[in-house]
Amino acid sequence: MMEMTNGSSPHVFVLLGFSAQPSLEPVLFAVVSCFYVVAILGNGTIILVSCKDVRLHTPMYFFLANLSFLDISFTTSIVPQLLVNLWGPQKTISYGGCVVQFYVSHWLGATECVLLAVMSYDRYAAICRPLHYTVIMHPQLCIGLALASWLGGLTTSLVGSTLTMLLPLCGNNRIDHFICEMPLIMQLACVDTSLNEVEMYVASFIFVVLPLGLILVSYGHIARAVLKIKSTEGRRKAFNTCSSHVAVVSLFYGSIIFMYLQPAKSNSHEQGKFIALFYTVATPMLNPLIYTLRNKDVKNALWHIVSGNCSGLGKKQEQI
Repeated sequence: MMEMTNGSSPHVFVLLGFSAQPSLEPVLFAVVSCFYVVAILGNGTIILVSCKDVRLHTPMYFFLANLSFLDISFTTSIVPQLLVNLWGPQKTISYGGCVVQFYVSHWLGATECVLLAVMSYDRYAAICRPLHYTVIMHPQLCIGLALASWLGGLTTSLVGSTLTMLLPLCGNNRIDHFICEMPLIMQLACVDTSLNEVEMYVASFIFVVLPLGLILVSYGHIARAVLKIKSTEGRRKAFNTCSSHVAVVSLFYGSIIFMYLQPAKSNSHEQGKFIALFYTVATPMLNPLIYTLRNKDVKNALWHIVSGNCSGLGKKQEQI
């Protein structure tokens, strides 16, 4: 008999994940492990160079460091438990672990939406208002926008996740996914969830649709400004300034939109798991690669740090 807590909530949840395809689990374990290590190293490197290199003490890299820290936190809230479930026959997660996971993933997901919109505004100010850029994006505003992103995401998570946690589940504990998410917990409830659904739709509009709209408006103005640049070199510089952010936004929103536009069929649900796997594991790994490979400032800063450490080590050895 299933153990219960508070008469309605199970002590553990069963995350079915990819158990319907057991031969695939060892492959996924290896791939996810590699992606996770690269995500931690890549995002950690961006945070390191953004802090250590004075030339990167600009609004763009301040927000990029926030995004990298967010990606590390987001993927860490999901991947360790996923790896445990992929490794062996045990597919469970404790009630507390599940609650923490959907609180944190909801918080960081909403924060990333707002942060990407803030970064697009930064690019708008840099390209459309270059002479006033330092005045517009002053340090106090940057800190305020970053705090607003984090606190806004935290607020919507506290409201939505708490309402979800209060739902009686009447012993239902099998989640057909590899992650605890609000919509999945709501499906287990044995009462009417209309209030929760309304809250979720309102929060989705505020923290997903509105930021996407702001991003599109910002890049509409950027595109118009770039088209007015007469020199090819000027256009190329403007394009390089925005291309990395556009790629990251496309990866993030593209996977979300593709997942939620799928029809409600069993095969679509299985596809949805892989899309969710992409934006929870692959996207945090790809973001630092996009910004590093396409950004000379980051590559130069990384080279200076590495070469400086090597020369310092060489001098110490000579002294010895």
